Amino acid sequence: MTLTPVKLSRPASVTDAFLNQLVARVPGSGATWALTEVYTGDVLVELPQSTPADIERAFAVAREAQRKWAATPVKQRLAVFKRAHTLFVDRARAIADLIQVESGKNRRMAIEETCDPPMVMSHYLKRAAKLLAPVKRGGPVPLVTSSTEVRRPKGVVGIIAPWNFPFATGVSDAIPALMAGNAVVLKPDNKTALSPLYGVRLLEEAGLPEGLFQVVCGEGPDVGPALIDRADYVMFTGSTATGKVIGERAGRNLIGCCLELGGKNPMIVLEDADIGEAVRGAVFGAFGNTGQICMHVERIYLPESRYDEFKTAFVAAASALDVRAAYDFGPEMGSLVSVDHMRRVKSHVDDAVAKGATVLCGGKPRPDLGPAFFEPTILEGVTKDMLCGVTETFGPVVALHTYRTVDEAVELANDTDYGLNASIWSTDVPAARALAARIESGNVNVNDILATAFAAKGTPSGGIKNSGVGARHGDQGLLKYTDGQNLAVLKKQVMGPRPGQGYEKYVESMLSGLKTLRKLRLR
Repeated sequence: MTLTPVKLSRPASVTDAFLNQLVARVPGSGATWALTEVYTGDVLVELPQSTPADIERAFAVAREAQRKWAATPVKQRLAVFKRAHTLFVDRARAIADLIQVESGKNRRMAIEETCDPPMVMSHYLKRAAKLLAPVKRGGPVPLVTSSTEVRRPKGVVGIIAPWNFPFATGVSDAIPALMAGNAVVLKPDNKTALSPLYGVRLLEEAGLPEGLFQVVCGEGPDVGPALIDRADYVMFTGSTATGKVIGERAGRNLIGCCLELGGKNPMIVLEDADIGEAVRGAVFGAFGNTGQICMHVERIYLPESRYDEFKTAFVAAASALDVRAAYDFGPEMGSLVSVDHMRRVKSHVDDAVAKGATVLCGGKPRPDLGPAFFEPTILEGVTKDMLCGVTETFGPVVALHTYRTVDEAVELANDTDYGLNASIWSTDVPAARALAARIESGNVNVNDILATAFAAKGTPSGGIKNSGVGARHGDQGLLKYTDGQNLAVLKKQVMGPRPGQGYEKYVESMLSGLKTLRKLRLR
């Protein structure tokens, strides 16, 4: 069968000159990678590929800039991000153009992604000065000793960003690191390097010193080791398999790392849930960003009494979705990021069908819409001997399951090596909150899929089990990019026996002093 290629004009803002300006800042020693428009497969620009020598030079430039930046008062550093907040909001549509062109996601999701860095900026503009200020604490002996907690930047932070939210992760994860006084060397995915490159340009337009935020490009195995070996801290978002490799290498280098990894996220619908609302939530949870969200839903657990009601409504809603390539706000779902990834998603569905699963809707690629399109797909009869039964599919594919009791639902939801996100739906919020305490997951949303948790920038967001180590957001999301220094002062020499005092007498007074300090709640 011969299919007519998609005819689509790219956004007017995405000119060849603009793209060439963006990629010109990437250090590369000859080799390039063809970065394509996902909707059409057309080459957009040749992206330079960085060699280990290029990466070494990028770190050298970043370290030189970081020394000056760390010495800049916090108030002046934060002023850059006050200006950047305005720029990012004002340029949101141009940013969304780049996100769509490089990732193939629908425009609704692209514009939402542009909002993440300003939200992160806004939160830390309120918290950073307090978090980074020295905190004086008591020493071991009242009045004559003191201890001050001083926060020092790590140095140069290496960030390895994924392709599913290149702007949100590539830029948002860098913001608290920069506020804390660090430099950043970012490695975006080759497929989605344009929007983070534009984010760096906007930060520099807001006053971020040139050289402080470097971008290097290349395939992970080629670039990753050189980046990790030179970084003072690593932030990674991606697969569990790659995260384990990065964590091991960081450990060998005795540097810290934060890893947000894969998930096989469950949604539990309780018997008293509003099915209409739960279906709307499930549509976003399964098919938002074409299923390419780390926190999206791949398993839905339904009470037997409401299974058919939910299934009928959910299949109808998924089948009615507007799926197509367009640079306007019409489509409700866009493309997968690449043909290779589409084939991986298809392999999961084909494996499930071959082993007995039933396709309730979807299940097929849509090359008539674009090279990497895949239909919204709902399965039932999925078991743990199927790829999509245990492994993250990361596409618009979701499986429906039944349960008899709430205890069984909890057991099924927790029956996974992952623990990134979970969703519970009920009209009885106190009961849902109690159930959430039994779910093994770093994030649990009640009557929402993921946005309430992820958009709550004041609360740490991360995974447990094989879904990661550490968290972004919250105080932890900034403090992880710092080292704590204990500055201790002894005003008078009282930390030992007085002249002429026997050690036994000194021990007696020391132990007596410990009891007195505890009784008076001084220490």
